[in-house]
Amino acid sequence: MSPEFLDTNVLLYAYSPADGDRHARAAELVRRLAETRQAAVSVQVMQEFYVNAVAKIRRPMIPEQATLRLRAFSLWAVFTPLPGDVVAAAELGQRHQLSFWDAMVVLGALRLRCDVLWTEDLNHGQVIDGVTIRNPFLAEPGATQP
Repeated sequence: MSPEFLDTNVLLYAYSPADGDRHARAAELVRRLAETRQAAVSVQVMQEFYVNAVAKIRRPMIPEQATLRLRAFSLWAVFTPLPGDVVAAAELGQRHQLSFWDAMVVLGALRLRCDVLWTEDLNHGQVIDGVTIRNPFLAEPGATQP
């Protein structure tokens, strides 16, 4: 089984109980992927998670709590971009009309050989260079095929 990439928004919902159904769906997805060792993220996602978890979610985490989450994420498959990856993301974004930051997330999924990217920021069911976009709030969390 290939890893499945988790975008920042999914991780934030997974650790934000105030978000009700979205929290439940995201938490189950993250739990499943972590337990089966299929979870993947990027350094960018980890950075965005920390910044938003301590300041922008409904009930912000204390920094120490968010740091513990980062430690857990660092045990997953993690994409650490190099300078050439920044150029590749810019080109990917141009080809697929993505923002640069979304292109970096997609590139991370590509570099880690993920078949699935879980996010609410892109079009559910869209396939970008072989990576299928899934919105866990529209699809069943365990579903990885259209």
